[in-house]
Amino acid sequence: MAKTIGYARVSSKGQNLDRQIEEFLKIGILEKNIYYDKASGKNFDRTGYLYAKKCLEKGDTLVIDDLDRLGRNDNLRKEWQYFMENGINIRVLNMPSLNLNYDDESVKPLAKMIRNIVFEIFCWEAQNKRTTILRTQADGIKLALEQGRPYGRPKVEIPSNFGEVYEQWKNGEITATKGIELTGLKRNKFYDFIKIYERSDKK
Repeated sequence: MAKTIGYARVSSKGQNLDRQIEEFLKIGILEKNIYYDKASGKNFDRTGYLYAKKCLEKGDTLVIDDLDRLGRNDNLRKEWQYFMENGINIRVLNMPSLNLNYDDESVKPLAKMIRNIVFEIFCWEAQNKRTTILRTQADGIKLALEQGRPYGRPKVEIPSNFGEVYEQWKNGEITATKGIELTGLKRNKFYDFIKIYERSDKK
């Protein structure tokens, strides 16, 4: 049975994934099928992305909210080609014209050509956006340091009840949404701490 996988990404740990994840949940993607990274788009050596890619088979669909969630360099073309060659559908929420759907027999050569042109334009725009972000971040860090201000957000501590909530979640007694409510964490932090506990369990 074909699966739908959601992939979310932000460029740094200080940024929030909640909006992207909520969009996936709204369109019916299961929580267990949502993968994410807090990492730069400069390459594809990202844990969440590699897990998502490994799960995808012919006929499955990868959903992203924006093309640059995949990446912002020339390797993006290689990844896109990989999905095409392996019959994996792609759904780009904010740009439906980029969608790849191999179950749609109405897709004609002209439509494919137009989609490829749009894709090339967005590849260029994504790389240009990354360059601008890097320059803006560097300027912001420099200004903060010059003014003697700390840079970045404060660290979030693991709640005292997280161990108990984690065990309930792992045993299927509660949902992730309930766990988030009980711990008072944001969704991305809840999953970050789950990863820490899962690594501990494996030791």
